Amino acid sequence: MPTISHSCRIAYATSAQMPQFYEEDLGLVAALRARGVEPLVAIWSDLDHDWSQYDAVLIRTIWDYFRRYPEFLRWLDRLASLGVRTLNDDALLRWNSDKRYLLELDAKGISVVPTTLVPGEDLADVIARLDYDELVAKPTVSGGAWEAFRGRRDDPALAAAIAAAPKSLDYLVQPFVPEVVRDGEWSSLWFGGQPSHAVVKRAGDGEWRVQSEFGGRFDVLNAPAEVTRAAGRVLDAVTALGFRPTTYARIDGVLVGGRFLLMELEVIEPRLFFTGDPREADRLANAIVADLRVA
Repeated sequence: MPTISHSCRIAYATSAQMPQFYEEDLGLVAALRARGVEPLVAIWSDLDHDWSQYDAVLIRTIWDYFRRYPEFLRWLDRLASLGVRTLNDDALLRWNSDKRYLLELDAKGISVVPTTLVPGEDLADVIARLDYDELVAKPTVSGGAWEAFRGRRDDPALAAAIAAAPKSLDYLVQPFVPEVVRDGEWSSLWFGGQPSHAVVKRAGDGEWRVQSEFGGRFDVLNAPAEVTRAAGRVLDAVTALGFRPTTYARIDGVLVGGRFLLMELEVIEPRLFFTGDPREADRLANAIVADLRVA
């Protein structure tokens, strides 16, 4: 078991709505402590918090950052000015915080759900020109399906959703992929650049969103080889773009005709879907210790 030889304190960054360790992460907390790393809960948006006391900040459950995006970027600036590193790396967090990164990965040869970037004020005009019978639109900076909508071209509800969408935001417009509802969305978890485990997220009855707040659930399954291979290619593309390797990453996508199409790369605050197998938390704890050792 790799350990830290000196006293090491890291911030477990969370949000004011969850001022404690996330229950699923308790195994990770124990695994870190066993390796000489003391994680301490810290609310990212607390302006009075002393971040200089930490060896690093582990970005975990900051699940409101996209609603306070300028504040989030200023917080990263503050950590950088203090010389406090983040896990994952600061540059990667900034890049991943805006989902237009999908277009860069597509340009790197990653198979991505077809995506069009649209300013909010142009949504109606651009959607009218697209040949999607059914589509999904989501802000480029968002989480948990915030401000996302789905609709059919001939449904008046789609026009109403477009009219109600905040015009100040930029959006990604994609064809609706029925396999998400029919077969589920794969999440492949990688720690220290190696695959750990995978789950399939499934939408609740009558829903298309797979998040738990909309009734979604998940099943723990062995990922098909195509899912794992494709996830590895995504992380290779990230390093090819010049970013440091990830400490942790969740690669979300769907199998269409046997091919994995990337939907999202999560390296900021993903739910890690720990299944209760202690080896999963050990893998991430080992990856964190390895990163701390090279600081």
